[in-house]
Amino acid sequence: MSALMLRRLVQLYVGLVLYGASCALLVRAGLGLEPWGVLHQGLSGLTGLSIGTVSILVGAVALLLWIPIRQRPGLGTVSNLLVIGISMDAFLAVLPDARALPVRVTLLVGGVVLNGMATGLYIAARFGTGPRDGLMTGLHRLTGRSIRLVRTALEVAVVTTGFLLGGSVGVGTVLYALAIGPLTQAFLRVFAVPEPVTRSTVVADSSPGQAILRR
Repeated sequence: MSALMLRRLVQLYVGLVLYGASCALLVRAGLGLEPWGVLHQGLSGLTGLSIGTVSILVGAVALLLWIPIRQRPGLGTVSNLLVIGISMDAFLAVLPDARALPVRVTLLVGGVVLNGMATGLYIAARFGTGPRDGLMTGLHRLTGRSIRLVRTALEVAVVTTGFLLGGSVGVGTVLYALAIGPLTQAFLRVFAVPEPVTRSTVVADSSPGQAILRR
């Protein structure tokens, strides 16, 4: 295994574990979850299943929806499906409930920043999108609508459904929506993995291009 491949694998799994940890911090903050987290929490309260288990099941449903829109999963897709939910439940098992508002605000801010860092880590590893992001990009390709429009429509739908089921919507939901894009973009630059350099007689003197990564 090459050093580059090892780095990519480490980034993928560290990023996914930290993503689960960030979701656990947002749950313990109790000030509002990220859009899909609102749905997961609502379904968790309805079914009695842990929120991590619900995350895995919802991800599996999203992955099944890839079939009619002809999306192809990668290692990162399957890993995202399993690792985030397991990690989230593991961190929730050891993180105590927070009652003091300053502590809850700290958990919220820390959770949002950690989520952006974790997202940058695993996306920059280039092993494929997660089930939910793949659903978004597949619908974008199928409908011709912009990524922004498709993502907004999906997230409004899951937040509304989750809220009606009892999921937590609050200042944390708004903060996440405003901050996650810039944070992810910044961390994508930090954790970008260089593309393998291939040379030919035509482009031997050219500088290798930089991949443009987006969430």
